[in-house]
Amino acid sequence: MTNELEQSLIQLTTPFYALLIGFEALLSHWQHRRFYTWRDTLTNFLLMLFNGGIDLAFRAVYVVILAWFYQYHFTEITNVYAYWLLLFLAEDFLFYVLHVVDHYCRLFWAVHVTHHSSEYFNLTTGFRSSVFQPLYRFVYFIPLVLLGFRPADIILMYAITQIYGIIVHTNYVDKLGVLEYILVTPSHHRVHHASNVEYLDKNMGMCLIIWDKMFGTFQAEDPRVPLRYGLTTPLSQRNIGYTVFHEWKAIAKDLRRKIDWKTKLKYLFNPPGWSHDGSTKTSNQLRETTALREPTEQLHS
Repeated sequence: MTNELEQSLIQLTTPFYALLIGFEALLSHWQHRRFYTWRDTLTNFLLMLFNGGIDLAFRAVYVVILAWFYQYHFTEITNVYAYWLLLFLAEDFLFYVLHVVDHYCRLFWAVHVTHHSSEYFNLTTGFRSSVFQPLYRFVYFIPLVLLGFRPADIILMYAITQIYGIIVHTNYVDKLGVLEYILVTPSHHRVHHASNVEYLDKNMGMCLIIWDKMFGTFQAEDPRVPLRYGLTTPLSQRNIGYTVFHEWKAIAKDLRRKIDWKTKLKYLFNPPGWSHDGSTKTSNQLRETTALREPTEQLHS
């Protein structure tokens, strides 16, 4: 039954996405706002296909693993409304945890970086997938099966929340009033994709912004700070191979340094930008540097 619902979801959302993307692209072209380019859009869809292919190929494996853990679940939620509400809340929280790890551990950032590599922000950016994430994402869902949520329901809920996660990738929706306190809005997600120092590693939620506000990763969009999309160091090449593997190449280069193994492990598991000699900086270090520089700049202005 759940698999049939997932198939119906795909059949319903495909024409919905096509219409929405077509409208946004035409509006962008008509207004000369250049939110889209053919090459960037094609890259986004190719990355989506690669991600989807890996997910389908690996699904039998991670479903079996989740089913094995399910036999040890220690709770049973009998009320159907409570079941689906709690599944939504718990899964959204665990996606937040996954997302934070992807941003603060370089090994996983090497996978996730493809999603942030575009210098454009539009509805197709939501399809610019972290290609290899399906190989480990299921690990974060193990607590859900232990809590009594069925693996097929977890997969269905993820597919549903992904719909929302895609449509917030737009420049055409301004702030949404009271909803800004509860939901991840397009304004929040614009911040998440910006490479401005003030905005790095902020607003990690999929559907709910409450986790960011609870755990200190929230940042509101500031009209005084124009959004600059993409990576802090733009890609030097635009081909698919480089887009997917450039951070892995950078990691390999750092691991070839003449340093001890403890330091090499830090290059793998510390946040992106960490370096033993201070030659590169993490997002938090960049923010500290900016905060220290600003009072000096104000004195000389």
